[in-house]
Amino acid sequence: MIALQFGAGNIGRGFIGALLNQANYEIYFLDVNENLISELNKRGSYIIELASEKKETITVTGVKGINSAKQTDKVIDLICQADLITTAVGPNILKIIAPTIASGLKERFKQSVQPLNIIACENMIGGSQLLKEEVRKSLTDEEKQKLDQYVGFPNAAVDRIVPLQTHEDPLKVSVEPFFEWVVEKTDIKGSLPNIQGITYVDDLNPYIERKLFTVNTGHATAAYLGYFKNIETIDKAVLDPFVRPILEGALAETGDMLAKTYHFDRSEHQKYIDKIISRFENKQISDNVTRVARSPIRKLGANDRLILPAKRLMEFGQKPENLATAVAAALLFDYKEDQEAVELQEIIKTKGAAAALKQYSQLDENDPLTKLILEKYEQLIKLK
Repeated sequence: MIALQFGAGNIGRGFIGALLNQANYEIYFLDVNENLISELNKRGSYIIELASEKKETITVTGVKGINSAKQTDKVIDLICQADLITTAVGPNILKIIAPTIASGLKERFKQSVQPLNIIACENMIGGSQLLKEEVRKSLTDEEKQKLDQYVGFPNAAVDRIVPLQTHEDPLKVSVEPFFEWVVEKTDIKGSLPNIQGITYVDDLNPYIERKLFTVNTGHATAAYLGYFKNIETIDKAVLDPFVRPILEGALAETGDMLAKTYHFDRSEHQKYIDKIISRFENKQISDNVTRVARSPIRKLGANDRLILPAKRLMEFGQKPENLATAVAAALLFDYKEDQEAVELQEIIKTKGAAAALKQYSQLDENDPLTKLILEKYEQLIKLK
């Protein structure tokens, strides 16, 4: 079986490539980084180190590299033969690789109608569908019909922390032991790819929200409160006696919201929360609070990790005390090297915190949630 993996970066090699290798696929990494491609072809293998105290290693073998910018004919030939295509290139690059995929599919349709699945493993919602729309732009009406009939673009949610890293060996990659790869099976063509580590589901949305409102909400909560307490790294922040109960409380609140929205089993979800917090405690993959807290305006968005679950809880008649504290801490994030933080503080300084919540979170100043956040904001200021 042949798998093409667009993107030979740390996620492509350390996460997707590892699972494809374990499922006995012959893997071709497609990338524009000539150094990586050259090394892959020279060695045919690479090492993954698990970022834990034991530092266990996994050797991935049977891999080849293709320069997708220079060897387009080879890429097209491989798309004709492929049993599976995956991507880990970053959301903005999907549009760039789409014409190449379309060229390969044009040739493939001339040779066979063997089903093929293309899974975008990106940190975004609806990545595979976006890629499909971009691929369609390069196809004729007849080819579009074949695409819809024989090529699946199942959406996926991926979660694995790959820390910032440098190694003497350019192919070596460190990843956390935990990972999650959830694929929506409704758009799969043919049989489900037999890859241990993929969870197939009918509806991806609950899993996307579970990740967003546990991992991302938790990470942001620890970062903003950690910054408030002058703590440098996430692993230290989650162990702080001031931060920890608010973090646990915020995730209990989002857990309540998720259970009420999607009927998650509460005891199973608590295990998931505990696992996520233990990931934050891992010194091997820890990050600076200023990096995790960056872009506070985006993170205070009406549909983002802090405000949306808080609003939903208010609709359920429950006061999100801890989430409101996390939002208040975000309003106090004044890191001078973050452009959004500077803008946020300027608005608060000239118009007030309520005006900032109205502008960035679409919360009316008379909204009970606004009042709760401002109450927590004043409490934090007194603690400074």
